[in-house]
Amino acid sequence: MLTNKRILLIISGGIAAFKAIDLIRLLKKEGSSVKVILTQSATEFVSPLTLSTLSGEPALTELFDLTREAEIGHIEVSRDADLVVVAPATANLMAKMAHGLADDLASTTLLATDKRVLIAPAMNVRMWEHPATQRNLALLQKDGHVIVGPDYGLMACNEEGFGRLSEPDEILAAIKSHINTGMLPLERQKTGPLAGKHVLITAGPTHEPIDPVRYIANRSSGKQGYALAEQATKAGARVTLVSGPVALEAPNGVQRVMVETAQDMHEAVCAALPADIAIMAAAVADWKVANQGAEKIKKQADGRLPHLEFTENPDIARFVGHHDSLRPDLVIGFAAETIDVDVHAKAKLIKKKTDWIIANDVSPETGIMGGDRNQIKLISHDGIEAWDDMPKHDVARHLIARIAAHFDAHL
Repeated sequence: MLTNKRILLIISGGIAAFKAIDLIRLLKKEGSSVKVILTQSATEFVSPLTLSTLSGEPALTELFDLTREAEIGHIEVSRDADLVVVAPATANLMAKMAHGLADDLASTTLLATDKRVLIAPAMNVRMWEHPATQRNLALLQKDGHVIVGPDYGLMACNEEGFGRLSEPDEILAAIKSHINTGMLPLERQKTGPLAGKHVLITAGPTHEPIDPVRYIANRSSGKQGYALAEQATKAGARVTLVSGPVALEAPNGVQRVMVETAQDMHEAVCAALPADIAIMAAAVADWKVANQGAEKIKKQADGRLPHLEFTENPDIARFVGHHDSLRPDLVIGFAAETIDVDVHAKAKLIKKKTDWIIANDVSPETGIMGGDRNQIKLISHDGIEAWDDMPKHDVARHLIARIAAHFDAHL
């Protein structure tokens, strides 16, 4: 997928800059050529000589390089790449990008490029959560750039939270996902009723380990969530699909984040925010095993059953619906029920503070759970819309059209 692709890697200053070394190795292994630009701050953390040696091309640092700039070098390098990657992206460089500032080689190149830019932020958790950074992030997303991470964890400053640079293999996966659309000029990338919108979708089941061999799961196939992701990107949206374990290919143009447990999904959803629209279609396990075995739990000779203790998983839809600062403009939950569908769905609408609930009857006789068809009810604070039975891709098409109509009505 990346053979003979040209990647321009821009590295800004931060302790996470050392991960760029592994990212270059991975890209070269995939057959890409890599050209590197460093900010002056980045040179304090990683050597231009090291990066030049790994990439096989001179690592660029100076805007006023007379040899290069005689040929308008920052324009040439900005247009020659198939995809521009900023990893790590500091709060400072993101602010420059959001507001069109260009005072060094990195920022000038980013302003001059006509290609999509994939941004992997890395900074202190307080810097990441600061309203100014979140405003800049929203502007960059609106401009059509792709955001990867940041991840949750302990940082070099000994504070814990979101702000860690995504691992090189995660960034590589995002590059693979976006390399084809990344070759399009920004103004040609997205058209449609949801152009400029970021849609966050969860899909599939979660697997909650009992021991290293066994897990608790459900019958969700992920088909409805994946169909929604496909239709949302066709409608012009930038789509982040957070998926549990499924046997489905990622739709073209969709950034897919694969997870296993409910906690994994919760963290991935947090990392994907902010978004304009959240569609919480995943069938997330309500509970997990608190005392999961470190080794495979064996049968007892006397026939005694293992004692499993359960604890609640995070309620991801409720977290998104109740979020103070990063709540999407439209939050859509799903309610898969076997009895009293309307009653339970209305209760979820209120409890989770969603705008809509997509409810369906998943009793075994319906064949909906894991099947190719669906029959839903769209429940909102205005009432209930009962939809006909139809293939899941048609449900997705109608629902995305309904979402687009909602935003048109609220302009």
